Amino acid sequence: MSPPPATFALCPPPGSPRQPLTATPSPASPVKALGVAAMAVTVVLWASAFVGIRAIGPNFSPGSLTLGRLAIAAVVLAFLVLPQLWKSRTLPRGRDWLPIVAYGVMWFGGYNVALNAAEHVLDAGTSALLINVNPILVAIMAGIFLKEGFPRWLLIGSTVAFAGVALIALGSGQPRNAGESATADLAGVALCLLAAVLAAVSVIIQKPVVRKIPAAQATWFGIVVGAVCCLPFAGQLVSEVQAAPPQATWALVYLGVFPTAIAFTTWAYALSLVDAGKLAATTYLVPGTTVLISWLLLGEIPTAWGLVGGAVCLVGVGLTRRRTRPPRKRSLRG
Repeated sequence: MSPPPATFALCPPPGSPRQPLTATPSPASPVKALGVAAMAVTVVLWASAFVGIRAIGPNFSPGSLTLGRLAIAAVVLAFLVLPQLWKSRTLPRGRDWLPIVAYGVMWFGGYNVALNAAEHVLDAGTSALLINVNPILVAIMAGIFLKEGFPRWLLIGSTVAFAGVALIALGSGQPRNAGESATADLAGVALCLLAAVLAAVSVIIQKPVVRKIPAAQATWFGIVVGAVCCLPFAGQLVSEVQAAPPQATWALVYLGVFPTAIAFTTWAYALSLVDAGKLAATTYLVPGTTVLISWLLLGEIPTAWGLVGGAVCLVGVGLTRRRTRPPRKRSLRG
């Protein structure tokens, strides 16, 4: 038999009866634990995506790779989302579609094409490090548009992180071998930064959507929009699948199922529970994981400048997480 709950007696006003107040313990919220687990899944799967894109880059062009990945993800998520829609008999209406179409075009379409193109000239680890400008952009825009706060340390950390990105760009701009041109690498840097901007804007747009509809639906609608935008690459995809070796095709299936269908859904679920700026900062764990996976599977490591720049980026995001201490109140003496 469990003991009775503890009670605390409050001091009532004179003449009023005492009412005991039951003290209820506040255990750690299981919802927050699920949010942390969802973000951990996202980090690992997104890290593996950088390696997968780099591995099958010689077999698939940027547009066809994006279309194939999104088409597979749309089919997989349809098995989860369509029964939900059939049961609820509700769809977004009118202007509710505007943010869905926006992040579908920018994130699932534009971001993936830009990243795929960048990884044709940059290694997976360097690409992941460059995409790391995304959390800083999200934090800044979340402070402005989502009213999540705009503390001083966010500005300081953002400046440091941008300095890290500049170091990565500097390392990528140096020819790796005698006689090589740096133009291609600089183009890859520009494409990665474009992808980071598209992703950051999309996170801000997606945040209000996941407050209204389930994460899986928000992800599936965006994937379908992105896939429709990439339909001009359908003929290219068919010819490249026919010419690609089986392992490359299976890698494409992996990219569609795990880093896209699953990881973007776990991201949307975590986004529905956590502030956008705080959640985006956790993706700074992606580059380190990417470098490790890329080194083990592809034998790739970033340049020395890239590693230093990545470390500076991590210092920057660490500074953004610092809290500004409230000013101490001075006691007034008469």
